[in-house]
Amino acid sequence: MRRKDREVLDETKIDEFIKNCDCCRIGFYDKENDNVYIVPLNFGYSNIDNKRFFYFHGAKEGRKINLISKTNKVSFEMDSNHELIVGKMPCNYSERYQCIMGTGLISFVEENKEKAMALNEIMFQSTGKKDWKFPEAMLNGVAIFKIEVTSLSCKEHL
Repeated sequence: MRRKDREVLDETKIDEFIKNCDCCRIGFYDKENDNVYIVPLNFGYSNIDNKRFFYFHGAKEGRKINLISKTNKVSFEMDSNHELIVGKMPCNYSERYQCIMGTGLISFVEENKEKAMALNEIMFQSTGKKDWKFPEAMLNGVAIFKIEVTSLSCKEHL
């Protein structure tokens, strides 16, 4: 990280920042088309024994599902708290922000108990409420996937 003065290392602060985000962008390398595919998604989050996981849901078919089936390595990004800092000249303008970038291993969640837990984390991220109940038909009808974070950096300019 070039601007070490903006780096955030406090684990509690990083977790709090993640909990305040509403979108996680996942980047896949699509080898077949030789390009990068980035998709913004709602997400759920958990930190279990100092290991971070992001959870996502979606249709059981489509480009991201195909890419998950072909590779387990992804990158991700999320940002929040944007505010323009006005200057007297163009070069004096700046931006307040917080951002997280990282890499991880992506995989499908197959077991219904873990699917329900993941969906509860996704709902909690959006609503602040847990303890949702999901019928088995719903669990079987949706694709759930997760990222196990392997590296992460957090930066802020406030």
